[in-house]
Amino acid sequence: MSSLLSRTKSYFFGPSPPSKKTLTRIDVSSPTERTITDLISVIERDGGVIVENLISKELAAQIKSDLKPYFDTDKVDRSGFFPSTTQRATALLARSDSCVDLACNKVFIDVANRMLTSTFSYWAGQRRETVSAKPIISSTVGFRVNPGGKQQDIHRDDCDYHVRNCEMPMMLGCVTAVTKTTKENGATIAIPGSHLWGPERCPYDHEAIPAELEPGDAFLFLGNMYHAGGGNTTTDQARETVGIFLCKAYYRQAENQYLEVPPEKAKRLSPQAQRLLGYGICLPSVGFVDYQDPMRVLFGVEDEETVDM
Repeated sequence: MSSLLSRTKSYFFGPSPPSKKTLTRIDVSSPTERTITDLISVIERDGGVIVENLISKELAAQIKSDLKPYFDTDKVDRSGFFPSTTQRATALLARSDSCVDLACNKVFIDVANRMLTSTFSYWAGQRRETVSAKPIISSTVGFRVNPGGKQQDIHRDDCDYHVRNCEMPMMLGCVTAVTKTTKENGATIAIPGSHLWGPERCPYDHEAIPAELEPGDAFLFLGNMYHAGGGNTTTDQARETVGIFLCKAYYRQAENQYLEVPPEKAKRLSPQAQRLLGYGICLPSVGFVDYQDPMRVLFGVEDEETVDM
């Protein structure tokens, strides 16, 4: 983590390095601790990595089936950020148990916890306290990019948070394919190395390369890596992917999880999923209700992460 921060600072006011022409691919069919270390090293260097076989093809097919009715009934995005040919599904942890499995995927969570867990020390009188908080969901969304779909503007996801490279990374995205995604049918495009660029450096389309995926593969990338949904130049292929975006625990969530997945829906989920939704405490005390841990008040959870206040 420190190496990423130091490199980010070194490029913050200086010239940007040239972007790579390929995205590194790592197969996680049989993950080990070395696998997690390798994934993090590539993400720190390039801003993102293609993770082959993050989930099974069977799970990918189930997610596709679960989200079909939501894609079919989505309304056009009036802001124009998503092209009219893109259909979306939101509140994924309320829509699909298979999406819950994806959000809790061990490889994804291990990488996210290593990269986004916040550790902070402070004085309480003359007592020095050190606390840590794991990342939570910022937003979840499924994408169906239909034939003829236009490319999005290249952007950084963390611009929602008005960040200024002072504490990076603060977001990690996981875009998982539930259909085959290619350059032609609108695969996500990204600019390797752009997470190290300062705020004055703008991105150009010709610098981006596609993250082509088989069903079950995923593209993991930092919130400050420039990327976009690609254009679909085919006449008969829809590209479908699912995005799970995590942020540091003390940031406001982009998608309001407490309205999208309210307590009566969240109570059927595992404590891990409930905490990913933001129902836990970010130590020392962010997120309490009536000066108590919501995990205890709402769900009756008593485990090693339950906070006594």
